[in-house]
Amino acid sequence: MIRILGIDPGSRLTGFGIIEVQGNRLHCLATGCVKINGENLASKLKIVFEGISELVSEYQPQEVAIENIFMYRNAESALKLGQARGAAISAVSVRSIPVHEYTPSEIKKAVVGKGNASKEQVQHMIRALLSLNRMPQSDAADALAVAVCHANRRNQPLPLERRRRAGRWKSLS
Repeated sequence: MIRILGIDPGSRLTGFGIIEVQGNRLHCLATGCVKINGENLASKLKIVFEGISELVSEYQPQEVAIENIFMYRNAESALKLGQARGAAISAVSVRSIPVHEYTPSEIKKAVVGKGNASKEQVQHMIRALLSLNRMPQSDAADALAVAVCHANRRNQPLPLERRRRAGRWKSLS
């Protein structure tokens, strides 16, 4: 059995989802959002760090998966997202928990079957895959999707192109 914390970083809400994986069965333990309402950047990042730290302490995940940054319409939004993401990664990396990163299209493809799926499609599939009683909030569903994506991909070999970039490519010559 493995416990995975999925994180969907945000500058106002950081979604989280904790699942347990037993064979090919997935079970949702907790999901929700860390509400970020600090007065300045430092206090906002502290809220993210402390919120994720509390989740790690309470649920003891063995692995963490987080959504990778993609380009936003404006640079300021991308910077804020990157800072929130860094605070979340720091909260788990100080405990030496492995962190795995996935792009939004990788996550959507793993959960819905297509990389350009809508938020509503992701919510619907997460509800179905995890047998949830009600539709999770959008950011929480995205975080669960990150965790499910990692659960599905954690034992698969990397695609050839990603192996080359990760330095796992060995020439036969």
